Amino acid sequence: MILLDTHVWLWWISNPENLSGNALSAIDHAIKENGIVISSISTWEVALLVEKGRLRLSIDTRDWVRKTEGLDFVRFVPVDNTIGLRSVSLPGEFHADPADRIITATALTMGIPLVTKDEKILTYSHVDSIW
Repeated sequence: MILLDTHVWLWWISNPENLSGNALSAIDHAIKENGIVISSISTWEVALLVEKGRLRLSIDTRDWVRKTEGLDFVRFVPVDNTIGLRSVSLPGEFHADPADRIITATALTMGIPLVTKDEKILTYSHVDSIW
């Protein structure tokens, strides 16, 4: 099981050529195991980027998300109290971006690797990351 960072989710669906070989391999393996997890905060991030004009999707945002929800091997994880609380008390030094904190807290809470290209997360030694 793996957790996809928001940009990895976007690239996997729309621009898989942007993904590293390791990321693609981890995703392919997770598909076979029904083990792709996406934080619901990523849905918020995608919708916000579209609303601000920083991201264009080929279809309506709700339809785009629903298509991913319809994949048997993908599970969206809500931001529950445990994840919310953990996101404000991450061990060590971590940057202030709330979505990154929640996504990282989700990976830590679930005990699964996070697939990301984000250097700030890749260098954070407290979470297992794949790129």
